[in-house]
Amino acid sequence: MDLLLWRHAEAVDGIPDHARELTERGHKQAAKVAAWLHANRPKRLRVLASPTVRTRQTAAAFSDQFELIPALAPEHGIAGIVAASGWPEGRDATMIVGHQPALGNLAALLLAGHEADWTIKKGALWWFTNRVRNGETQTVLRGVISPDLL
Repeated sequence: MDLLLWRHAEAVDGIPDHARELTERGHKQAAKVAAWLHANRPKRLRVLASPTVRTRQTAAAFSDQFELIPALAPEHGIAGIVAASGWPEGRDATMIVGHQPALGNLAALLLAGHEADWTIKKGALWWFTNRVRNGETQTVLRGVISPDLL
């Protein structure tokens, strides 16, 4: 299974948190990563997004075919991400468009075996693959894409 974690792009500060929109820079960040995704995406990619405005705008830069999942909202932790994605048993690729600190905590869990306060840069995409080698299940980090490097 492939699991792509895409942190929402830069958003304006303000309240209410769920209504924060992307900045002009954030729209550019999302467009750059979306262009990279169009060229490199897995064939069958399910896109799941937090219901916040900034995550919907980030996801929409890539596709208008995404599902809003309340468990991916900023006030929730990694359990909702894992449940929604089906990781690691799922067959298809799933992309989560979400928030810190949950995305960073999940990245730490997948790579280090325990949650930690890892930061995923705004607009960045982390791509994980789950595979079995010699009877052992492995999580592989396929790539990290940052919009400022594209």
